[in-house]
Amino acid sequence: MKLIIGDKNYSSWSMRPWLLLKHFGIPFEEVLIHLYTPDTKSEILAHAPASPGKVPTLIDEEGAATWDSLAIAETLAERFTQHALWPRSAAARSHARSVSAEMHSGFGELRSNMWMNIRASFPGRNATPAVLADIARIEAIWTGCLETYGGPFLFGEFSIADAMYAPVTMRFNTWQPPLSEAASAYVRRITDLPAVKAWIDDALRETHAIPYQDVCP
Repeated sequence: MKLIIGDKNYSSWSMRPWLLLKHFGIPFEEVLIHLYTPDTKSEILAHAPASPGKVPTLIDEEGAATWDSLAIAETLAERFTQHALWPRSAAARSHARSVSAEMHSGFGELRSNMWMNIRASFPGRNATPAVLADIARIEAIWTGCLETYGGPFLFGEFSIADAMYAPVTMRFNTWQPPLSEAASAYVRRITDLPAVKAWIDDALRETHAIPYQDVCP
């Protein structure tokens, strides 16, 4: 399989399926395409003509393309059932899908004002009331999951839900908004995962600079 991704410093959507593949040891070829260049879309379409020309896009062994981070996660969970990408319990799985979908479609104020830039540091900036409301909701989700399932990750073991929120932890490391101790500890646990450390190390070595926006479906 091939995973088409954008710059690791910026592309929060690319980070999610990449972490799943790395964490669960699923073999794949990484194809990194720089974002916000005149050729970005055409380079993506060269690999996946049926896609909208955005990252991430997964190309399977027969050339079929799946785009959108959550769709890729569902595809991986369906194909690699030996790994608990979703929790095994039906009730926990429903809960995990709900919080993952909420991350996928929500938190617009956080996305717009505390964009992912792993190489940067903006402590205390852009903490508007609307952003803080998004953060409060995220903290409530994390706390509820950790208390219900016992940690150390949202549903016990690392899952798609943690991958969906991993870019948020990168944002929190950059912008350093006030967080509860439970949320701060969860951020540290995600940051310390080997797959996350590998992504961060690659991001720190990149030199390509773009405007702050994510390129994502």
